[in-house]
Amino acid sequence: MQAKPAFQFTLNTDKKIYFASDFHLGAPNYQESRAREKIILDWFDQTLTDADAYILLGDLFDFWFEYKYTVPKGFIRFLGKLAEIRDKGIPIVIFTGNHDMWMFDYLSQELDSPIVRKPVSIQINEQLLHIGHGDGLGGGDHVFKVLKKIFHARISQKLFAAVHPRWGMGIAHLWSQQSRKKNLKKDESFKSKEEEWIYQYCLEVEAKAHHQYYVFGHRHLPLDIPLHENSRYYNIGEWLSFQTYGVHDGKQFILKTFEK
Repeated sequence: MQAKPAFQFTLNTDKKIYFASDFHLGAPNYQESRAREKIILDWFDQTLTDADAYILLGDLFDFWFEYKYTVPKGFIRFLGKLAEIRDKGIPIVIFTGNHDMWMFDYLSQELDSPIVRKPVSIQINEQLLHIGHGDGLGGGDHVFKVLKKIFHARISQKLFAAVHPRWGMGIAHLWSQQSRKKNLKKDESFKSKEEEWIYQYCLEVEAKAHHQYYVFGHRHLPLDIPLHENSRYYNIGEWLSFQTYGVHDGKQFILKTFEK
């Protein structure tokens, strides 16, 4: 069975598509976030020379909520860089993560970029990739899956929007910090393949439709694991510790670490 791609890219020999995830801008505090934001901008500047497109796989912000007339303050250099990239005509595809699932239409309008909320297949030249953020996939993590359904419910979003931002944003940031601390130890080491839920999800998809590559974030641990002889699962890690990213040159996908 051939998966239908949501996006198709045709790369010339000197162009690449770049993948990044889990910037978590805003965490754990203003100073560290600003320092990480600068590193991310350096990465954009370095890759702009041969970028054909950027695919950002979620958790760009440690928390994000769009009120009707208000968006979170901060990250102005990052948002300005995204606008600069789009003004150059370079596509940006943005996935929501579990920390910034409440993106609505602000970034899609300002950047004329699609906001994607679930894993999709894409085609780069002749290769198929299945990509997404990675939260709530596979077995396990049942409590989070229930919470995710609640947070995605329209009524939940309306109720949160009714809370004054002074209180709503404070509560949300506290929740986000606690969630990150709780999962920090889990994200530091490789589990068995049976306990790596995204890997198990990739096996399920591969059994239905062949993809050369599976690319996800969320896990916070850079991973490169073969599924079968001609199929691999990559987790591109995060930018709080690893500064890892992915790149596809039209022939193969490679996991890299950013060095200025």
